[in-house]
Amino acid sequence: MANKLLDLDGRTTVAANVLILLWLAWAYFLSTFYPDLYYLTVQEDEYLEWGTFWAFFLASILFAVAAWRQYRVCRRFPWFLLGVSLFCFLVAGEEISWAQRVIGYRPPTYFLEDNFQQELNIHNVFGTTARKFTVRTILLGYGVLLPLLAVPRFSEKLLRRFLIVAPPLHFIPAFLTTFVFYYFYALDYTGETAELMMGLAFAFCGLAAMRDEAGDDAAFIKAGARRLPVSSTWALLLLLGVGTASGMRAWNSGSPEKLAQARLEVASLSADFMAIAKRDHHKYATSCNRHKRIYSYERKYGMPELYKGVFASLVRKGVPEERARFFLDPCNAPYWIRDRCAEDGKPRVVFVYSFGPNRKRDSTRREILGDDIGSFIKAQR
Repeated sequence: MANKLLDLDGRTTVAANVLILLWLAWAYFLSTFYPDLYYLTVQEDEYLEWGTFWAFFLASILFAVAAWRQYRVCRRFPWFLLGVSLFCFLVAGEEISWAQRVIGYRPPTYFLEDNFQQELNIHNVFGTTARKFTVRTILLGYGVLLPLLAVPRFSEKLLRRFLIVAPPLHFIPAFLTTFVFYYFYALDYTGETAELMMGLAFAFCGLAAMRDEAGDDAAFIKAGARRLPVSSTWALLLLLGVGTASGMRAWNSGSPEKLAQARLEVASLSADFMAIAKRDHHKYATSCNRHKRIYSYERKYGMPELYKGVFASLVRKGVPEERARFFLDPCNAPYWIRDRCAEDGKPRVVFVYSFGPNRKRDSTRREILGDDIGSFIKAQR
């Protein structure tokens, strides 16, 4: 029997790699010629993030089916394929913070306090170095080293003996390029594009695993079965990503009461920052080119006055104490502070803002756009 790792036709091989690497070219194109559009594209709950979610979610289903087929053939517990399926499912859930922004619920205090994104996910509890190391290890270990290890006949048989299914050898270029791109972090927000590329690679590997574990299933193994439907899968994931992002905008609409409350709160936060600036005899209370959640900003740079100002006083008017403590808006999303330096003849811009009812960032570096609710800051001297 021919080595299944090599059993793909040329068109499938080229298509799989091109469709994955196409996102890398798209990211460079947008960041070079349309930086504001690139900035919006890589934000949470945009088509890039939803595409990543659907890619990993589909991969988890495909690997689960492959595990079931492997069990039917060998009658042994398919631990490896089930493990990959569980990994993909967890990544999918983590990518959208387990639907926190979709539903708008407030996560437990632990995640508000120790997760720098103030969201219900595990990966942001750990430091950036640990997260990057984990992603690099998976890309290189699973996508490059494992298929190379499975090339010699004796090692392939050994892996099969332990029910370890390596990804196709032909997918190495996509995995390796994603690894290099992510390792050097060549663009701002490189991680968002790399995660989608990684998700697509796992989805295509799931297709291959499902096919290879079919055993003697004559209904599945037939003429043309060597080809994987990578193009249609890629198109489906793109449509799901764009459709979900668009659907979320329509689904999330704020009540008049919440909108009015958010406007009151950003005005209060703006007043607090202006009071701090006035006290220190500055126009602004922040440092140039800062963009952080206000809770993270206070923890890093120390502004205890924010806990005693106008915003904090809203607790006496009914704002939940936990929301005030962690600077959350009425939809339980963090309030942000943005300080953009003067450049290219444009003035310095500082504002506080909320993502608004759709719970996604619509604003650019200098403008409050979409349904984001914000207030510009500049203290009078």
